[in-house]
Amino acid sequence: MARFIHTMIRVFDLDRSLAFYRDTLDLHEKHRLDFPTFTLVYLGNDESPAELELTLNKDQTEPYDLGNAYGHVAFTVDDLESFHADIEARGFSPTPIKQLELGENKARFFFLTDPDGYKIEVLQRGGHY
Repeated sequence: MARFIHTMIRVFDLDRSLAFYRDTLDLHEKHRLDFPTFTLVYLGNDESPAELELTLNKDQTEPYDLGNAYGHVAFTVDDLESFHADIEARGFSPTPIKQLELGENKARFFFLTDPDGYKIEVLQRGGHY
């Protein structure tokens, strides 16, 4: 059986991205591999064994064009309102909290955008999530 271990995104400014993921989602550097032309930094926390891999291509001179194929990365939290308020109070710009009715289940969520334009969904933990 396959085990999901990480997802990778390319970043333009590694320090800015590291600060964003630390300050918003409490993701910290777990491992770094530095090569002559690129650097891989793996982020994580105690909530999940899966990691977010940030790839810095050292010869990249302009921000990446994300195109129209990328969707988002998702995280869950125990208290969506408190988490949203905390993120907003620290100067980040989350979207308003939304809710989808899924039969008896409800999906409550908001989105953040990282420094490179990647969308991050934050969902209330429970039910399917």
